[in-house]
Parts: sequence; structure tokens; C-alpha cells
Amino acid sequence: MMDFLQKNTDISHLSNFKTKAFSKYYFEINKESDIELLGDIFDFAEKENVKTLFIGGGTNLLFAFDIFDGIIIKNNLLGWFYDEDSKILFSYSGEKTWDIASGLETEYNQKIWHRFIGLPGSIGGAVFGNAGCFGLETENNFLEAEVYNLKTKKRETLNYEKMDFSYRSSIIKKKEQYFIIKIVFDLAEKKEKYKSDVDNIIFRETIQPKGNSGGSFFKNPSKEFSAGRLLEEVGLKGFHLGGAYFSEKHANFLIASENCTWKDLITLIDLAKTKVKQQFNMELESEVRIIFS
Repeated sequence: MMDFLQKNTDISHLSNFKTKAFSKYYFEINKESDIELLGDIFDFAEKENVKTLFIGGGTNLLFAFDIFDGIIIKNNLLGWFYDEDSKILFSYSGEKTWDIASGLETEYNQKIWHRFIGLPGSIGGAVFGNAGCFGLETENNFLEAEVYNLKTKKRETLNYEKMDFSYRSSIIKKKEQYFIIKIVFDLAEKKEKYKSDVDNIIFRETIQPKGNSGGSFFKNPSKEFSAGRLLEEVGLKGFHLGGAYFSEKHANFLIASENCTWKDLITLIDLAKTKVKQQFNMELESEVRIIFS
């Protein structure tokens, strides 16, 4: 047993849904030298036949378990730097996307990432899931990432082509064999997936539902059909089941009340998928990562 692994740790606060959850083993990456322990951790996990899970901001995770029978690895790598001359942004993966976007505006008058102000989660998580909002996608200004390859136990650099970005996904998410250490972005040019006139700050403060939520829960099946519209059409807007409910403000926001359990959430998710499939013959796919033990 490795002394640096904590045992039976309460991890409820590491998911925005805040449902009660524990992890059999727990480790925090607080400095770059801690990364060198990942090889030993994964050897231990393989020997003990247990799962491993990296967590950044935890805003896009739903814990569907009471106890995670494995190792939770929390990324706390912080720090970012913006070069005004080259317009290059360097950041550790644990930094909050929102904080970087806000800092770029207030300190450097750099507004390319204005729409990311209010976007929850870490910048590493944003790259992992190619997060986006109001036409701005993480991949738009991505240059490269330094990663730790969990199979080779060596550091590598992944450029844009190697990242294999797609809608809410990347090679990091598809293969799950890398830990993102640092990321580099080129902010010299504004790049958007589509134009949007929505004021993201006003939207998040006045329209976006409040509460324990992972944001938009389901991916939009197509440009013509949003997940929120489909959920509203099948009568689930404002619908409650146990301690879980879809918001009255926005049907695609799944919210956990104070007494909510992960089972309440999963039951409501399954109900939503079934209703949409029956009425529209369309499959709803979760944008939030559901983690089972």
C-alpha cells in the first residue's frame, strides 16, 4: 500500500450535483512533481484490479455510486501566463476556465474568450470534452498540450491534429490514457463555430437555472432539435422525481436538490431517454459524464 493514497475519502464536493459519495482511494496532484507518482498509482491500480478517475473542476461529472471502488485523482495544477506580444496563452490544466477568461479581459483587455466568462470547470476539463458555449469552442484556439501518457509513463506533446477534436470530445476523452499537464492556446485570431448575439453574462445571471447542476445535461441531437425542446415536448420541464428535477427555466438543466441521491438522478435520466425515444424516435446522449463504480 502506498502511503500517499488517502483512504475512504468523502468526494461529494467534487461533483456539482453534490450527491453523497466516497472513494476507496484518493490522491491530489498539487504540483508538477506529483505527476511522477502516476506511474506507481496506475501499477497499483492494475495490481489491485481497481478503476482510476481523474477529476478537474468536477462540473461535468455525476457520481452514480455510493463508494468508488478505485482511485480518484484530483487535479490541482494551477497557474497561467499570457504573452501580449505573441498572443499565446500558457496554462496548467487545473486552472478554472472562467478565471482565465476573466483575467484575460481585466488584466490584458483580451476579449476573445469573453463568452467563457461564467463557463464552469477547469481548462483541462474543457480540452478533455471540447467544451463550448455561444459559438465558442475550446478547440478553436487550441495549439498543443503537454500530457502524461499513462501507458508509456512518459510525457508527450499533442498538437491540434493529434487531439482529434469533435463535438464535446477529444482524443483524451476517447482513449482515456492521458493526463493533461499544460495547455497552449493561440489567441491572435477570434475563431467561432457560429456567431451568437447572446450576452453570456446576462444569460448566466438571469436565464440560466441555479442549483446543483452540471449545466446542459444532454447533447443536442441536431441543429433542428435541441435537447431542451425535446424534454419540454415530452412534459419533463419542471418535472420532479425524488430529489432530482428538470428546471422550470430550462428543461435541459438536471438539478439535484439537497436531499437528492444519485439513484434519483439516474432514474430521471432514464425516464427522459425513454420518453424522447418513444415520442420522437431520437436517442438522447448525456453531455455530463456519468461515472459508475
